Amino acid sequence: MKTEIRSKHAIVNKAPYMLYMAFTDMRNFTQMVPEDKRNEYRLEADYDSVHAVVQGFNVGIKAVERVPYSRIGFADDGAPFAFTITMHFDAAGGETDKTDFSVEVSAELNFMMKMMLSSKIQEALDKMVDGLAANV
Repeated sequence: MKTEIRSKHAIVNKAPYMLYMAFTDMRNFTQMVPEDKRNEYRLEADYDSVHAVVQGFNVGIKAVERVPYSRIGFADDGAPFAFTITMHFDAAGGETDKTDFSVEVSAELNFMMKMMLSSKIQEALDKMVDGLAANV
């Protein structure tokens, strides 16, 4: 069953191209994980993908679309279920130094997985957007 989850939108005090460039190289994602967790999750990353072991599950994500300064699309690359993630970097109301940032997730979840994960995914997306808006 296809499940669509959209984060809230937040205004980030960086130009869209600056945020886009930070997320386009998948190696940068490993810097967001605390040092002690990097070893625990056995994180491995290159420009196009990140792989980790999370709660015993091998999870991989790869970049599948890069639209400069506007959108980056990711897809599962060895995960327990199929999913895509799209990050949006839109100019905030014509202000060139601010970005309207949001994230969308589309996942193939059975009913049980949807019940267990939907709210956790929503919470994680919103927390990421809030954290980015507050810390950049």
